[in-house]
Amino acid sequence: MRLTVLGCSGSVSGPDSPASGYLLTGPEMTPTVIDFGPGVLGALQRHLDPGEVDVFLTHLHADHCLDLPGLLVWRRFHPNPPSGQAIVRGPTDTSLRIGNASAEVGGESDDWSDVIDMHVWKEGEPIEFAPGHTVTARRMFHPPEAYGLRITTASGRVLVYTGDTALCPAVFELAQGADVLLSEASWTHDPANRPEGVHLSGAEAGMIAAKAGVGELLLTHIPPWTSREDVIAEAKEQFSGAVHAVSPGEVIDID
Repeated sequence: MRLTVLGCSGSVSGPDSPASGYLLTGPEMTPTVIDFGPGVLGALQRHLDPGEVDVFLTHLHADHCLDLPGLLVWRRFHPNPPSGQAIVRGPTDTSLRIGNASAEVGGESDDWSDVIDMHVWKEGEPIEFAPGHTVTARRMFHPPEAYGLRITTASGRVLVYTGDTALCPAVFELAQGADVLLSEASWTHDPANRPEGVHLSGAEAGMIAAKAGVGELLLTHIPPWTSREDVIAEAKEQFSGAVHAVSPGEVIDID
């Protein structure tokens, strides 16, 4: 299985990166995009036909989902539209929220069931999304209904994506023993200068990696106003393993 970074800018799209979006590909696997923030649809076209993908959504903040109305346009109006429906897995009110964003008239909601087969995450329930590959969603500590994802390949390798979260017991449990931890790191570590219960600092991402015993820490969701170098340095102070901040277009082989 391979992870391709489509976008990794935190909270908003940045001058050189779309917002959150990560492409999973592999043999016998329907290409799957984890999160679908602004700019992701365009970046996805560099790699494959967007009509071929399924989608995992961690939560419904705009920077993680608001290119989905564009995906609906692609699937409905492309001259050679894909057959069938794309599977979207996400929080409880995904169909309503994306339908509102895609509606022709204010106060109405677009019924996307013509092109989307929607499934709501079930806490802690492993779901096989390709032969031998499973994804398990765990609820994180973030203002809306938000999930982190633990993806286990057929060979037993584990990729964990925190989504957006602050420190909580569930994020340590989610990350336990992961081969690769893709962790948000939105702040430098100054608790007095950031809201409680919203995001992780670089130091906190490093602490999770160390306590969970992960193999490699990949930092993401760094906003344009946060120093990448400072966040990386913080994480390295807490975690002695490999630490790297991802960039758009980067490819990480999980298996």
